[in-house]
Amino acid sequence: MSKIYKIIIILIILCQVKNQNLSAQTIDTIFLGSSVYMDSVVIRASKIGFDAQDFVLRMQQDESFYKAFKNLRFTSYNSDNQLVIKSKRNKITASLSNKIHQNWNGKCRSMKVLNEQIEGDILDQSNDYNYYTAKLLDRLFFTHGEVCDKKDLVEETPEIQKDASNSHVNELKKLIFKPGQAVDVPFVGSKTAIFSPEMRPYYDYSVTSKLYAEKIDCYVFAAFVKPEFLTKKEGKTVIKYLETYFDKLTKQVVARRYQLQYSNFWFDFDVKMDIQLTKIGTKYYPQHISYDGNWNVPFQKREIAKFDISFYDFGL
Repeated sequence: MSKIYKIIIILIILCQVKNQNLSAQTIDTIFLGSSVYMDSVVIRASKIGFDAQDFVLRMQQDESFYKAFKNLRFTSYNSDNQLVIKSKRNKITASLSNKIHQNWNGKCRSMKVLNEQIEGDILDQSNDYNYYTAKLLDRLFFTHGEVCDKKDLVEETPEIQKDASNSHVNELKKLIFKPGQAVDVPFVGSKTAIFSPEMRPYYDYSVTSKLYAEKIDCYVFAAFVKPEFLTKKEGKTVIKYLETYFDKLTKQVVARRYQLQYSNFWFDFDVKMDIQLTKIGTKYYPQHISYDGNWNVPFQKREIAKFDISFYDFGL
């Protein structure tokens, strides 16, 4: 498989967003050279020193979202996983459903499949996955054998740097945990840098106040492609929508939604994802991840896949 193809598959499997209408009120504020829309709650907050531009730095420098995923490495939990592969006519052709338990003994983690149902051609005759979505789902969230980390990586500052042996994963981290940065992906690259001077003309930004999970008071930062560009297939943008929920009290990222869509001569994809976190004790963990993706690359069959992962019973 070519390097370009691997990067594309990794990026599109995890990066997405659900379009939501944000009720907002316009104020005379300059934000990154563009207009920013704020609701009435945020406008009142601005009178006591609230700065909308802080959200850009917070988006780019935040480590809380990254640490929540790292926390999965150092705890026991159960997860329910459902993967569905569909045809162009929206017919289910293959599926995988399982429940797994990860055991953490204080030093190492291991995984046990509690139950599993497989239909269609998810697996080939060698018991390997036929679909890259299934392969990456397995790689990212399933543990095979016993895995022991040398030290508690949760406490480390996540350095997102290029590494020759792991460049694909590093580029994925940029897009998931440091949204708004350019990625080292051919044809895509700087188009993901939605806060850059070159990309700002294509986006509107907003800061609103909402409840997350009907109980956590959050500031919600959103960047979305302007309507006049959203309807055009000019290939100028990749991230169509990005929405991040920040807990007002802790500044913790508790949810993120986004959509990637792009098409050119070589490939096309349209991917949406919704990631929700939960707080257990003093730590945050992923609670639910949903993915809806449609992508196609040369010489490969188009893959239309959906998956949902729910994490629960942490520490048990």
